[in-house]
Amino acid sequence: MLYTITCNPALDYVVHLNDVQLGAVNRIQRDSVQYGGKGINVSRMLKELGMDSVALGFVAGFTGRALEQGLRELGLHTDFVRMETGLTRINVKIKSREESELNGSGPTPTEEDLAVFWSKLDAIQKDDWVVLSGSCPKRLPQDFEKQILEHLHEKQVHTILDTTGERLKQGCQAHPFLIKPNRQELEEICGYPVSTWELCVQAAQELQKLGARNVLVSNGAEGAILLDEQGNCFQQDAAQGQVCNSVGAGDSMVAGVLTGLLKTEHWNTALCLGAAAGGATAFAEGIGTYEVVKELYTQLRHGRMEVLPWIF
Repeated sequence: MLYTITCNPALDYVVHLNDVQLGAVNRIQRDSVQYGGKGINVSRMLKELGMDSVALGFVAGFTGRALEQGLRELGLHTDFVRMETGLTRINVKIKSREESELNGSGPTPTEEDLAVFWSKLDAIQKDDWVVLSGSCPKRLPQDFEKQILEHLHEKQVHTILDTTGERLKQGCQAHPFLIKPNRQELEEICGYPVSTWELCVQAAQELQKLGARNVLVSNGAEGAILLDEQGNCFQQDAAQGQVCNSVGAGDSMVAGVLTGLLKTEHWNTALCLGAAAGGATAFAEGIGTYEVVKELYTQLRHGRMEVLPWIF
């Protein structure tokens, strides 16, 4: 079984306008509400790829109810902890000449909420897969992700971690199967510019020394690399298209890599599908569709020297 954990999900209010002027009234051209949170994005792309998952995490208030209902209407399975106080956050995504975001902090789970959450983790079985993505409410411990991963590691659950900063560094110590920083996040952790793929590999090796088994580094239009636990390095070009939305592209890549790995057990195929899934979302206004993922995968596959397995 596949699970995703989003500790701090959100309703994303996405607005489009020509320009933003601070201190003035700005007229929105069009808007939409999307169901946000990195783990939720992973679940949504997994669904597009024909892979069922259960979305875990915390929700609260009328915004939390709207989020949960919306995800179920999309066909996703959810098992959130429903908190008695607070509101699931609303993030504002501004699409103009540049992309800007106003992200809420989100409610903090109580001890009772956390007890319910841990009980849900206890139901996860050996050899299940868990993707732990995104931020946590500020008042949760800095090592909260590490605690989750250690708990799952004892149960012999396969884990993927996609977070940032100190939380990622500490999470590595719990030996996740895969982590996925982007290049900027890698630079923040390692403390030096990662200006070439060679330096990127060097930085990825440092995270492996902390405990991560496999490291996937994404870098937008420049593609991605993966350093596996045997020391092999795989490089993947990015899909080609007009970027109109960067939100969720990295999460879609994670879903594509996981799907490709489970179906073929080949990193090259997994990376190719990950690039296609990430591109499909980057070229859309929401999560990319199966049809676009398949089209991009076919294009990327034909550009490879080795023959990649056909998985659709």
